[in-house]
Amino acid sequence: MNPGVVTRLRDLVPLRPLRYSEALRLSELQAQRFLKMVGVTEPAVPERVVSELPRVRVSRMSPFPTSGATHWAQGQWLIVLNGSEPAGRQRFSLAHELKHIIDHHFASLNYSAFPEAERNAMIEQICDYFAGCLLMPRPWVKRVYCSGTQHLPELAQTFGVSQAAMTVRLSQIGLTPPTPRCLPVSKDWTLQALNEIAERPIYQRMASVAI
Repeated sequence: MNPGVVTRLRDLVPLRPLRYSEALRLSELQAQRFLKMVGVTEPAVPERVVSELPRVRVSRMSPFPTSGATHWAQGQWLIVLNGSEPAGRQRFSLAHELKHIIDHHFASLNYSAFPEAERNAMIEQICDYFAGCLLMPRPWVKRVYCSGTQHLPELAQTFGVSQAAMTVRLSQIGLTPPTPRCLPVSKDWTLQALNEIAERPIYQRMASVAI
């Protein structure tokens, strides 16, 4: 494995504050360049391309309070994944944490123009986008999708990701329409249905709202 992979990805970073759209484009460029450098040309991207990087160690813990975390200690990056989560989710978390490592030296500058109250959430979204680009590169997804493999579970299995991640990536690429947050109300949705919800125990009503 090329010992300069992370350094070369950092070389792509402009030394100035980035707009959110620029950060997304940079993430996709870094993901494409990473795959080219490690010589991976088809799905699913193997975990070893990250775990075998110099000064990177991947560990799993269960239980663990979050999907993944990264820490620099004793001259190496330690990526800890939640070992109780499904394999596809762990792969996505690993790619997400790799972006945090790439961003480490420049995050305070590159993301300084983001609204302070939203900055952390926006950075996490950028890392998610990088993970999607790395595990589900745009040209690969289009090739597989347009060749006739359009069934969501099959696509997710091909790319080694969760169906939720695959759904998001298909929408980002434009192969499927975005899922609307609010769907048209059916004519069968009546006041009686609302009353039924109101009569449920409080924890059930809260669950209904969350859905």
